[in-house]
Amino acid sequence: MQVIKVENLFKQYQLGQVSTGTISHDLNRWFHKIRGKEDPYEIITGENAREEKGISTYIWALKDINFDVKQGEVLGIIGRNGAGKSTLLKILSKVTAPTKGTIKIRGRIASLLEVGTGFHPELTGRENIFLNGAILGMTKSEIRSKFDEIVAFSGVEKYIDTPVKRYSSGMYVRLAFAVAAHLEPEILIVDEVLAVGDAEFQKKCLGKMKDVSNQGRTVIFVSHNLVAVKSLCQRGILMERGGIAFMGSADETVEHYMKVNAAQLNPSISFENPVDALGNELIKLKTVSVEPTNPFITDKISIRFSFWNFSEDPSIFLAFDLIDLHEEVVFGSGFKIDKGIDNLCHATCIIPGDLMNDGVYSIELYFNNSDMKLLLSLPSTVSFEIADKERSYAYFGKINGAVRPKLHWNINPQ
Repeated sequence: MQVIKVENLFKQYQLGQVSTGTISHDLNRWFHKIRGKEDPYEIITGENAREEKGISTYIWALKDINFDVKQGEVLGIIGRNGAGKSTLLKILSKVTAPTKGTIKIRGRIASLLEVGTGFHPELTGRENIFLNGAILGMTKSEIRSKFDEIVAFSGVEKYIDTPVKRYSSGMYVRLAFAVAAHLEPEILIVDEVLAVGDAEFQKKCLGKMKDVSNQGRTVIFVSHNLVAVKSLCQRGILMERGGIAFMGSADETVEHYMKVNAAQLNPSISFENPVDALGNELIKLKTVSVEPTNPFITDKISIRFSFWNFSEDPSIFLAFDLIDLHEEVVFGSGFKIDKGIDNLCHATCIIPGDLMNDGVYSIELYFNNSDMKLLLSLPSTVSFEIADKERSYAYFGKINGAVRPKLHWNINPQ
């Protein structure tokens, strides 16, 4: 059953200081409307691109948004700062109205859009629990039955009778989330505020949101914590410039987002002389190259290194980490390399085929002397993508795991 349906949603904002001139804009809009003509300011409204200088004083904070959410579903919304995520949540929470479009919501909504949303600073934590419960339509007896559970979850029992204006931002969000999650809304909307809490509390919150969804209630979760989005959400929406750039499973959405935002793939880097090369007075990088430049998971991958060794050591221990798009180390490797003609050192590392999973990777380099003292580190020297050639398990999507070795199975009859 659908609990949220958004159709053709637009939200327009005027940039700069809003002055009395907007009254004339409103009159102009009204005059065009009664004559059956298009809004004159929609024609000149620009895109929500914060990195570009626009020529219009109007922008579309949201533009042509369409999606629906089913009961019990956990939907993750991700995207860069300024993409329109918070504006969308404010409209769903009825904090602000859309410029045009329709939203159909079935059920009671609890929103946590920023630290202390809905709290009155002069009231105590206890009083704010009852205030928020009343706003959500709960009776006093219902709130009282949940009160001890809310306070225990928030961990602010010692300060529950203190005005919340004296709370730290972490205490604010602890109590605010506890109230929003425990007063049994049909729809829970959570913005990036959980980042304010400590790691232990964030873990509790994610667990609570899973419990909420398991009880048949709906969660909309906005976060820059992509690991949390993948672990918590079933579906994802990627927003860009006020619109929906991608929609799919949470894993697919996160992968798409990271690929779009990854640096331009650069499978090789090379310098002709030490003067221009990356490094320091002891080590200068000459080349790093990945061959083939567009490998498949079945391909043997050669990573070739060469560098100038200007240190007193006749050999250098070169190590590298292979980093995935989650900025996690897939594995590392290293080898002692002797100095050659003109102080040049050369080496090749072979990654066997049928080992790596498909995805985008980068290489981080470390150079150590014979005493294993670090002489130089170079992050993200090259980046490349490993593709799935045949995808025999396409209906499963990407296979889980950092690596994807081809293992041998023996089938023994019983």
